[in-house]
Amino acid sequence: MYSEEQKQYFSTNLLNWYHTHKRDLPWRRSKNPYYIWISEVMLQQTRVDTVIPYFHRFIDQFPTVEALATAPEENVLKAWEGLGYYSRARNLQTAVREVHERYGGIVPQTKEEISSLKGVGPYTSGAVLSIAYNKPEPAVDGNVMRVLSRYFLIEEDIMKPSTRTVMEKLARELILDGTASDFNQALMELGAMVCTPRSPHCLTCPVMAHCSARDAGMEEALPIKKKAKPPRPELRAVALIAGTGENEGKWLIRQRPQEGLLARMWELPHVAWEPGDWLSDEENGHVLRQSLADQEQLLIQPDEWFMDTEHIFSHIVWKMKVYRAKLGDVNRPGHEGAWIPFHYRWVGPEDLQQYAFPNVFLRIMKEWQERDAE
Repeated sequence: MYSEEQKQYFSTNLLNWYHTHKRDLPWRRSKNPYYIWISEVMLQQTRVDTVIPYFHRFIDQFPTVEALATAPEENVLKAWEGLGYYSRARNLQTAVREVHERYGGIVPQTKEEISSLKGVGPYTSGAVLSIAYNKPEPAVDGNVMRVLSRYFLIEEDIMKPSTRTVMEKLARELILDGTASDFNQALMELGAMVCTPRSPHCLTCPVMAHCSARDAGMEEALPIKKKAKPPRPELRAVALIAGTGENEGKWLIRQRPQEGLLARMWELPHVAWEPGDWLSDEENGHVLRQSLADQEQLLIQPDEWFMDTEHIFSHIVWKMKVYRAKLGDVNRPGHEGAWIPFHYRWVGPEDLQQYAFPNVFLRIMKEWQERDAE
């Protein structure tokens, strides 16, 4: 299907280009499979420039398999805070614990063993095995599929499993003996730096001469990718509850449930908006107060609208209205003054390092601090 001449040209010229032009990235300075694994998980859905400081902090805090395996989950989530997709961090720690307990802290070197670990799919297993251990395994991500689609003029939808299978087979065939580590990194690098999604830099591409899409004038039309559904909007009303008395200068936060979206992370109290559309601020405050009372037995008194913001997930987007509020003063048996549920805490700015939050709630609290300082 693809000529041996075209494949040989691609592999040879790509490797030569990479040896001269590769970026100096921190995870490339070591063949430590644990570090490479961490970097690959962080790089999923996240830009390289964003990942670099997180990678440094993470390996400083958890420098070994044992350190991450034995760390409290809340410390791991706090170190991950801001990267999003927190299931990545949980799955990584679960898998690392298995490596610690089952493999003596050594990241497995076989496809079967590493693929059995929590959260390790075909791309991650291929990346770790090839980059760290120089095993001739393909590591096919979005960058790689884009490059291969263009160079070999593959006009199949890259979202289809059958197309990925074709790409993985082709990528494996392109790996020259003994070059798996550099080749897979070179392929990723070409997609990230030259064969970009829009306006590819064809004139500086090391394999332009035999690029089938370039010859056909289709370099910007490929790859073919069926558009994903846009994230579903959900309305959320948030209570930014200020403390008084001994809790002056603090906010009331709560911990999310043990399972599900953002499990066990901390947040400002908020409710899904059942009415369907926003009402007036006064009416919104009334519904927020009633919902928190019904759902959490938390009595609050909303004060005023504070800000609008949003939090984007892969499948939903929270459209959020934030209201300043005070805690209602109610006596419960055995409690003096205002009562809060057991999964709530009062925290001040100095306490935030102890709790892992989705970024949106940190932004809200930061905005409060900045406005109060004016």
